Amino acid sequence: MFKHGNTSLWKPFLSKSFASTVSPWIITTEALAPFRAEWTRDSTDPQPLPYLDSEQNRAKGAYDIQLEVLLKSEKMRSENTPAVKLSESSFIYSYWTVGQMLAHHTVNGCNLQPGDFLGSGTQSGPNHEEAGSLLELSMGGKQPLELKNGETRTFLQDGDSVIMRGRCEKEGAKAIGFGEVVGTVLPAKG
Repeated sequence: MFKHGNTSLWKPFLSKSFASTVSPWIITTEALAPFRAEWTRDSTDPQPLPYLDSEQNRAKGAYDIQLEVLLKSEKMRSENTPAVKLSESSFIYSYWTVGQMLAHHTVNGCNLQPGDFLGSGTQSGPNHEEAGSLLELSMGGKQPLELKNGETRTFLQDGDSVIMRGRCEKEGAKAIGFGEVVGTVLPAKG
């Protein structure tokens, strides 16, 4: 969920079924408590329905988690060169809070259970360099990204590895590193 701006597209609701990687990150809400933050919705955007809005949610509904996305191509691996950073953003910009996502998901009777997965959606910040997807960074595939090694990307290619990292830091609180998760696009089986 992100500030849609002019990059939002009507597209198939299939992003979690393409090259999704589940990380080993399990961070409890208690560990994240020091990193809770105020959540706001831009006044020009539609405001949440009453069952998704509360003073408590606005005061502490967001999480300030720093996010980083890198790309390492097959060429970079073969040349032993480091991955390139594509984006840095924060979960604080999430269009919906985790509480809102859970409430909305269950409003029609969905029986969420412990251990169920819930995808938060693309996490993008308000600035172009904080875009959370290659689709946004390449302006829908119209503006190729130039990588430091001379390669370009509009979309992921076979052999590309996407590396994601998360971290919480705040003065007076113990920093939490989420580690990294890596997913590599493999060629289709023919």
